[in-house]
Amino acid sequence: MRIGFGYDVHRLCENRKLILGGVDVPHTLGLMGHSDADVLIHAVMDALLGAAALGDIGKLFPDSDEAFKDIDSMILLKKVGEVLSEKGYVVNNIDSTVAAQKPKLAPYIEKMRKNIADCLGVDVDAVSVKATTTEKLGFEGREEGISAYAVCTILPK
Repeated sequence: MRIGFGYDVHRLCENRKLILGGVDVPHTLGLMGHSDADVLIHAVMDALLGAAALGDIGKLFPDSDEAFKDIDSMILLKKVGEVLSEKGYVVNNIDSTVAAQKPKLAPYIEKMRKNIADCLGVDVDAVSVKATTTEKLGFEGREEGISAYAVCTILPK
């Protein structure tokens, strides 16, 4: 078994959609980034790539490449799953947490889990997504940005 850890953060801004776990979450602000800035999916991808010692998403999908401008991060996650498979690994499980003061994410968690599971071809029971506030502390608490953490295990095929 191999274990990976991922972390991502993006600044909140106007005139962008808030996409988390492949879900368009209604909110007055979205996340700034080269792609759709889905911090949850980015953290999950970094965890998976880290577990396989394949670097991070910037190595695979550099922000200097216009091909990835505004791309749906679910497309990138699918590619990460394919790369893992080519390297002889299968995803065993993923545990993730999104830190956001607002909006409340509980109504969207199950759809996020399903999106990630479907994209990677694993059972939804292998994917955990949690959300927390930071009790108004730090940049998340001040509603300046949203962060996400993920850990995963992968197994040889």
